[in-house]
Amino acid sequence: MTAKHALDDRPLVSVRQMASKVPEVTVYFWMIKVLTTGMGETASDLLARLLGPVPAVALGGLALVASLAVQFTLRRYVAWAYWTAIVMVSVFGTMAADVLHVGLGVPYAVSTPAFLVVLAAVFVLWYVSEGTLSIHSIRTRRREMFYWAAVLATFALGTAAGDLTATVGFGYLGSVVLFAAAICVPALAHRFGALNAVTSFWTAYVITRPLGASLADWMAVGHTRGGLGLGLGPVTLAWTVAIIGFVGFLAVSQRDAQGDVRRDVQSDAVA
Repeated sequence: MTAKHALDDRPLVSVRQMASKVPEVTVYFWMIKVLTTGMGETASDLLARLLGPVPAVALGGLALVASLAVQFTLRRYVAWAYWTAIVMVSVFGTMAADVLHVGLGVPYAVSTPAFLVVLAAVFVLWYVSEGTLSIHSIRTRRREMFYWAAVLATFALGTAAGDLTATVGFGYLGSVVLFAAAICVPALAHRFGALNAVTSFWTAYVITRPLGASLADWMAVGHTRGGLGLGLGPVTLAWTVAIIGFVGFLAVSQRDAQGDVRRDVQSDAVA
């Protein structure tokens, strides 16, 4: 066992108080992740259109704080709480990137590398503090805070990157193809041993954001912009229903719960 693996697997004092706070990475994880990214993109645009940018950002910020407050009070992974927080991060992360571009006039070519620097800083601070970026180690309050800071940064980065490619000639459908191909790179690199699990996970995690957002935008925007013209409302509703369906299934089946969480749930059921 290498020193790094020993560090990742070392016993944690707080494991007695807190079980895993994040889901296992399964096919369901990636399906819901893509759905939340697309739903967050169209929901953000829809809210800004219905309420105005300022009220929409305020509402999105309050909903994000409330959902994270619930997530942090829990002692183990709970599907509905975790994915509600992810949805709110998606909505607010989209708003953050859009405010920089639309409200402050910051080009996507500037905001994309800026968010990349922010994400890199979060990862550096996380690793220096904890010695690992593994999602299987999210069992302490501090690691959970680093995790959600990284998640928020990935959503803002992915939003800016997706909008950048859509406006420089790829279009929405072209961006879907681009990011669908891009997400295969870390998967194949990990499969053939060229990339470790932690790096490949976070690389794919970032790419899912522009992939899902570009797909949802392509479905929602009008034909003149190269889309299907289904509208923001119908796309947001359809993707929300799909998310609720998958999360409901996981909440009942515990298919994505890590081992310690599944044992706790089974013990509670027996008790």
